Amino acid sequence: MTMMKVGVLGLASMVAVLLAGPASAHVGVGNLGGLQAGFLHPIGGLDHVVAMVAVGLWGGILGRPALWLLPIAFPLAMAVSGVAGIIGLPLPGVETGIALSGVVLGLCVLLALRAPLWAAMTLVAVFAVFHGYAHGAELPEAANPTFFALGFVVATGLLHLGGIAIGTVWQWRVGQVAVRALGAAIALAGAAFLTGFA
Repeated sequence: MTMMKVGVLGLASMVAVLLAGPASAHVGVGNLGGLQAGFLHPIGGLDHVVAMVAVGLWGGILGRPALWLLPIAFPLAMAVSGVAGIIGLPLPGVETGIALSGVVLGLCVLLALRAPLWAAMTLVAVFAVFHGYAHGAELPEAANPTFFALGFVVATGLLHLGGIAIGTVWQWRVGQVAVRALGAAIALAGAAFLTGFA
């Protein structure tokens, strides 16, 4: 499969996710219900989707090893903070952190920011803390916490892969324009969440 086909397939997948109806992420019992609810939770909220896609896009711009390390750092940090949310440890500014992740990561894509790997990974991990905490704190009582966490980590990884797939068009000039435009849209979406317009 050519890189162009992978990019088109990734874009089509992301459009399908964005056009999907609202997810009933807080239903279901047992292991399967917990896994399903956890999987649907990130893709049911546009504030989560845009940030996770941006991580993949930015990794694609930075190239290897960031291409793979950013999408690994995010779910790892998210899983740890998800436990903090499940057990009820306090974390102020969760919704603000989630909204800011869209703004900042979208701008990183728009500007094609060439940050050092350690800085990019740190930034991604910090924002992942807010996303993971929100998933954990919103854990439905009936769902199995372990399977719920596994579900949202897998969904997050797939959203990152979608961003990476779309980012494969970066190698072409027109692709760079498209990726930057998507970064701008992500930053605007984050700003809308931040200001309460979304």
